[in-house]
Amino acid sequence: MSVKEPILEVDIAIVGAGPTGLTLANLLGGMGISVALIERNLTTVQEPRAVSIDDESMRALQAAGLAEAVEQIVARGYGSRYLSPAHNLFLTVEPTSRDYGFDKRNAFQQPELEAVMRGGLARHGTVIQLFGWEMQSFAQTDRAVSLEIADTSGAQRTVTARYMVASDGGRSPTRGKLGIPLTGSTFAERWLIVDLVRTENRFRHTEVYCDPARPCISLPGPDNIRRYEFMLHPGEDEKAATDEAFVRDMLARVGPDRDCQFRRVRVYTFHARLAERWRDGRIFLAGDAAHLTPPFAGQGMNSGLRDAHNLAWKLAEAVNGNASSDLLDSYETERKPHAWEMIELALRMGRVMMPENATKALLTRIAFRALGFYPPARDYFAQMRYKPKPRFRQGLLWPDGLSEKATIVGRLIPQPLVDDTGRHRKLLDQVLPDRPVILVFDEFPDRALASDTVAALQAAGAAVIGMTPEWMNPVEGVFPVYRDAGRLFGGPQMRAYLGHTLLLRRDRYVASAVPVDRSGELVERIAALGASTSLTPDPKVLAAAS
Repeated sequence: MSVKEPILEVDIAIVGAGPTGLTLANLLGGMGISVALIERNLTTVQEPRAVSIDDESMRALQAAGLAEAVEQIVARGYGSRYLSPAHNLFLTVEPTSRDYGFDKRNAFQQPELEAVMRGGLARHGTVIQLFGWEMQSFAQTDRAVSLEIADTSGAQRTVTARYMVASDGGRSPTRGKLGIPLTGSTFAERWLIVDLVRTENRFRHTEVYCDPARPCISLPGPDNIRRYEFMLHPGEDEKAATDEAFVRDMLARVGPDRDCQFRRVRVYTFHARLAERWRDGRIFLAGDAAHLTPPFAGQGMNSGLRDAHNLAWKLAEAVNGNASSDLLDSYETERKPHAWEMIELALRMGRVMMPENATKALLTRIAFRALGFYPPARDYFAQMRYKPKPRFRQGLLWPDGLSEKATIVGRLIPQPLVDDTGRHRKLLDQVLPDRPVILVFDEFPDRALASDTVAALQAAGAAVIGMTPEWMNPVEGVFPVYRDAGRLFGGPQMRAYLGHTLLLRRDRYVASAVPVDRSGELVERIAALGASTSLTPDPKVLAAAS
């Protein structure tokens, strides 16, 4: 006889404890929101899947208080080498800039990453972990979502939540039960994935073999591991492709790892799809449930972590009664276009990796070699500037009238190292509280705002922080002031905003920018972000101001 457990009431129910669900649970837990994290498996994933985490995702994990722990398990700052069929180098991608405070590409093992993420949940007494429980059904009203879950022993339980987030994978049962179709590209490719226990290849960067006969990607990892991905041709049998002799023959063609021990050999079909809708009433889709991305740009998991970072604070504001329907709708409005940009980036990179024939492959190599003689073009590829910057064109933002190329509104603010008046150096986000921030970027930010303006901005629910350009020292004032020691605000785009006040959202995107003498206009915009006027002053800010 099955046992019916008591009803569990929480603010947010998260279905699926992959990287997206775990990140969301950590963020919400840090905000004091009660969460039920429901995962049908007994543990986090135990086999390698995603292998690359970017600087934007690291910043999301920084917000969750996990960045330092994650940096201990990754191989930081690797690049890519693109090779001809004869294995001659024709393009190098090796980014060195740290626009958002972290290396642009970092390699990891997903079991280790998820273990760190799950371990982080122990910090939050409001997060209830329900591993080994599977959602059987759900229903929603205009006030709540009710989920029926069961474990392997037959025990049953009802979970009621104000909102539900389905991060339950590319085959999302939630998306299916809601009747939400996938739309987008017709792209579908089968690839043979080979994960090694230990590699003989000591090259620390990705190797991309752009061979029409058999495209291949060789990806480095921490602790001397390596992954190989080989494209399968139409008609090639999956069982034959995973035969040991076939796999070892593939490895022998691209390096020294023919005789290495396999950790996993599997065929995957990669897709490029978006869910038609990301919200159904009080239910949201996130991660692979909302978008399926080919792996060529390493953005599948990273897009899911961006979802979590965007959605967490909006759900927290909704739970606290500070969110309008527009605020929750902005999740799809903001994230969906950028998720598709990442899919398109992966498809473009796939066309370079998978030339249709030898002629197109040769022309591609000639073009990239020619561009290598032109420094701006060389840097465009070497520094990964072809990757679309995180950018919202619609949503919770107030355009300032500048062109899309020039404006900072809707963009993720750079994260430089900053100095305080005591010459202590930290990353920008480490000195910002988890609430809307008024960032006064000026040579003399302590003089830029009248005291009544500062008081009004703070009363609206924002913290006021000053930032000087790198050539000016910070001074003590009525609010904390820091210096841009990393010089990221000194580039053309940010330097144009010297003498401006920026309204930063809790996810560190710029919602608005006005000249300092118009800072009072931001009071109503702070309220539109759902900011509570009854927030307890952040101890970090009080200490910095004292």
